Amino acid sequence: MLAVMKEAPEPGLALKEAPEPEPGFGEVLVKINYASVCGTDSLIYNWSPWAAGRMKPPVIVGHEFAGEIVENGPGTSGMRPGTRVSAESHLFCGRCLQCRTGKPEICRQLKILGVDRDGVFAQYAAIPEKNLWVNHSDIPDQIATLQEPLGNAVDTLLAEDVTGKRILITGAGPIGLMCAALARACGAARVIVSDPNEYRLSLAEAMGADIVLNPKVTPLRGPVLTATAGDGVDVLLEVSGSKGALLDSLPLVTPGGRVSLLGIFRGEAPIALTETVIFRKLRIYGITGRGIFSTWQTLSRLLSSKRLDISKLVTHEFPLEDFRKGFELMESGRCGKVLFRTNG
Repeated sequence: MLAVMKEAPEPGLALKEAPEPEPGFGEVLVKINYASVCGTDSLIYNWSPWAAGRMKPPVIVGHEFAGEIVENGPGTSGMRPGTRVSAESHLFCGRCLQCRTGKPEICRQLKILGVDRDGVFAQYAAIPEKNLWVNHSDIPDQIATLQEPLGNAVDTLLAEDVTGKRILITGAGPIGLMCAALARACGAARVIVSDPNEYRLSLAEAMGADIVLNPKVTPLRGPVLTATAGDGVDVLLEVSGSKGALLDSLPLVTPGGRVSLLGIFRGEAPIALTETVIFRKLRIYGITGRGIFSTWQTLSRLLSSKRLDISKLVTHEFPLEDFRKGFELMESGRCGKVLFRTNG
């Protein structure tokens, strides 16, 4: 089968012929129909310090997908071949304190599909059955492959109710764009998106943002306070991982407001906690992964009911053989989600 893999501890990826995997105990063999590119995959492609400290090549990369079961391994429940599935990419042990108290997304022995074991930028993949999610019949594969990252957006936005809230989203990458569409679907009163990339700001408007701001052109403070009658936003969603964005946006949260942090910061991001957070009674949530599988249930219902439409987020689609074009687009920033057709 064809597979995109990290062959060696250096920048780049390679398209290779690899043996079709055999499902082990508790695993199923899945035919991958579509896979989508994540920011994590770009870190691996560029061999970032995080990837270099985590991965042990050779590894087939990729973790967002939609496909169908073709074979059940030993020790599985016998899910029917042909069943359309995606999967939770966080592989949890089920034994540690966090797993046994309902928080498997922060399992102490956490492994990641396409990082710590072979992933889904391939025609077939062996996936633990306990991580599979059966896709709703009304969700096409091109959208079903986005469910895993959409779960990040759901947990970031819905850490608390957002009905009637004024929301600032810093970062218009795919997760930020999903947050904008989701905020609109969930009844937010005003959605403001900030990003220095004009292409992605145009996507943010298409996804439902009321106001888009380029902080390199216009400082956030004036427009945000004007749009909120001087009060500031009720909710800040920081999904960029930019220290500057965090420091600029925190003072724009109204006292008693809420902050959700999903962006991954390099190094420290010093905050004046006393004046900015404590005296202003801000509530801060650290978000990682998705609720397993409660968040999946929420997002599946939103998508299948058509309450949430994220189809405009998919801007490019390539056969797996052209994977480099997808990664080049990701590097350019002139794309939303990039999909690979892995079979056909």
